[in-house]
Amino acid sequence: MPSEIAVEKKKLKNPPLQLHYLGDRVLRQPAKRITKIDDELRQLVREMLQTMYSKDGIGLAAPQVGVHKQLIVIDLEPDNPANPPLVLINPTIKQVSKEICVAQEGCLSIPNVYLDVKRPETVEVSYKDEYGRPQTLKAKDLLARCIQHEMDHLNGVVFVDRVDNSLTLAQELSKNGFSYQAVKPVA
Repeated sequence: MPSEIAVEKKKLKNPPLQLHYLGDRVLRQPAKRITKIDDELRQLVREMLQTMYSKDGIGLAAPQVGVHKQLIVIDLEPDNPANPPLVLINPTIKQVSKEICVAQEGCLSIPNVYLDVKRPETVEVSYKDEYGRPQTLKAKDLLARCIQHEMDHLNGVVFVDRVDNSLTLAQELSKNGFSYQAVKPVA
């Protein structure tokens, strides 16, 4: 269900939240479940959306802005004011498809690095919206990928941890000023 939180989709010179980048320890800490959904949390959602739009992102997880909460915002149409963003609180993947697809991913925490990642093509996720109402969503293609990518952040995993081609990965990271040592491959 789309969010009812309205934020103007525009770039701010000074977004409200500071992004953390690959190599920063905060990206590796698992996020905690949210127990209280209130105005303070909804304000965090607004600030995350403003920060995401300011950085040309389509998804942002709270750990990327140094907040260890299970909170994700997603908007696959940041240029479409009529399309409301998606807010997922305490998301849980209920089901994934057997079909795997490979597609290029990028991340606001690793600017200018785009690499192929294998992920299930569809997912079913349950979560709470910004008013604490339980929701279930079946997602496929880019939305499914985006949800999985952002949920990885909640577990301290960054997309480069899932890249199979370590040579290309090392080259891309190095070219953009990131250390290959910051990668923690997932099994």
